[in-house]
Amino acid sequence: MQVYLDHAATTPLRAEARDAWLDAHRVLGNPSSIHGAGQATRRLLEDAREQLAEVLGCQPIEIVFTSGGTEAANLALKGLWWSRPEGRDAVVLPDGEHHATLDVVSWLASAESAAVRAVALDARGRIDADAFSSALPGSALATALVANNEVGTLQDAAGLAAAASGASVPLHLDAVSALGQVEVDFAAWRGEGTAPGGLAAMSVSAHKVGGPVGVGAAVVSRHARLTPLVHGGGQQRGLRAGTQDVAGAAAFAAAARAAEAERVGESARLVALRERLIAGIRSSIPQARLLGDPDDRLPGNAHVLFPDAAGETLLFLLDMAGIAVSTGSACQAGVAEPSHVVLALGLDDRAARSVLRFTLGYTSTSSDVDDVLARLPEAYARAVASGARTAARS
Repeated sequence: MQVYLDHAATTPLRAEARDAWLDAHRVLGNPSSIHGAGQATRRLLEDAREQLAEVLGCQPIEIVFTSGGTEAANLALKGLWWSRPEGRDAVVLPDGEHHATLDVVSWLASAESAAVRAVALDARGRIDADAFSSALPGSALATALVANNEVGTLQDAAGLAAAASGASVPLHLDAVSALGQVEVDFAAWRGEGTAPGGLAAMSVSAHKVGGPVGVGAAVVSRHARLTPLVHGGGQQRGLRAGTQDVAGAAAFAAAARAAEAERVGESARLVALRERLIAGIRSSIPQARLLGDPDDRLPGNAHVLFPDAAGETLLFLLDMAGIAVSTGSACQAGVAEPSHVVLALGLDDRAARSVLRFTLGYTSTSSDVDDVLARLPEAYARAVASGARTAARS
């Protein structure tokens, strides 16, 4: 049986989400139809919106269901850009962001002539608050991760939102990795402001909390000005046209509620497992180095640098031993390149190719950690030897 320690890529479907999805499919009707069947489906959809809003700390009307976190980020970033005030042509972009954000901003730069104002990370992966604030004045929009999806470092979401509000710049927060792991509270982070500046949008995804793949949401403040990506029916405040996925919404809400209900206790459990994993790695491989903030990080994340071992080789050897881990974001799977997040921490290309990300979730157990610690030392020794042979031939 495979040991699965790649929950940051996707998490097994929760029974609550599966049951909600199946139950929703027993109700026939398009939620935009005005007959009884349609309105029954509509009630399911709006119930799901209300339940998810309670978890996210927002108003139900602010939730726009999407096909996932990537679409939600696209809607937020492109929508805010296209609605920007005249004369504002810059995007504030911290280093080390997820590619769902990086690639959108890159597109805005090439296709829309956006100027990118980069903000450095410190050695632990934290956004420099002063540099972020300094980059804001006159910008069209800003974006930031709530928690880094690779090294797990938590950011000061409320502080970033306050800085954006003070500069009257709309902010998008990517909370995909944070949801279900730490408290996510859109209203608290936004504060009392009613102007378009400050926290304007937030992206989340179902499959990171035990919901189905292909469902996500953008939380769009009632005060934000945002141009939609898709037109054609006026659904969801006109921000995302098309027949809505009622079953997907119901499953997402069920998964998010289950994850939130157990979050505090589960976080403590995962921290204990993570710390035992890290301690075991350091004991058997003393040269291994934990990256990211050692304390202020996602509870289930252990991102480790293994000197002189190619991360891809380690991943392959562990996979052959029945252990699933990652070298970084699953959205870049199959692309042999150094981790841009590790480079953003100030490390070199060699280090950025020598990392593994272990991420635990609600199905992780002590025996999973035991299995990793039993098999990792041999895999590391073989990966180091393989690298040495490759270097000798070149």
